[in-house]
Amino acid sequence: MAKLFFGMNQSLDGYVDHDRMTPPSPKLFRHFVDQTDHLAGSLYGRGLYGLMSYWDQDQPDWDADHQAFAMAWRKAPKWVVSSTLQGVGPNAKVLGPDLETEVRRLKDEVQGEIEVGGPKLAQRLTELGLIDEYRIYLHPEVLGHGTPFFGGARPPLRLASSEQIDDNVMLLSYLS
Repeated sequence: MAKLFFGMNQSLDGYVDHDRMTPPSPKLFRHFVDQTDHLAGSLYGRGLYGLMSYWDQDQPDWDADHQAFAMAWRKAPKWVVSSTLQGVGPNAKVLGPDLETEVRRLKDEVQGEIEVGGPKLAQRLTELGLIDEYRIYLHPEVLGHGTPFFGGARPPLRLASSEQIDDNVMLLSYLS
């Protein structure tokens, strides 16, 4: 049975915004490479899938870690939640209209960890009681506004672990 986790970089005031936050340090980026390399798959909404599909095409300025991330991302299956996408890229599939049934099926059929990408999709899955773990990569930044990591009420959480990833980022893992 698969375990679903939602993990993103978060500011001290609770927001996620890849455009406004400081890019990951080499050590944090390497952490994401290793994590992605061990995924059983990724579950995305249409918007974040569109951003992440950047990794489908090699870029001439990528260093070894960026190439490694792209390879890891490409090999992992991707499931996309969308009612408007007609097609998706390699190793990706659009899920049917019944989100709860589709995700419960994935959890039953897949072994390993499936990452949930994006706070809006994570909120929907939280409301359905389907997320097993929340991973907050806490950055020492204050954004003041943006998309909150938690989009609404959440179940009681229990701290499972904490780890300093680099000089500035703490990983806080919570189980639901």
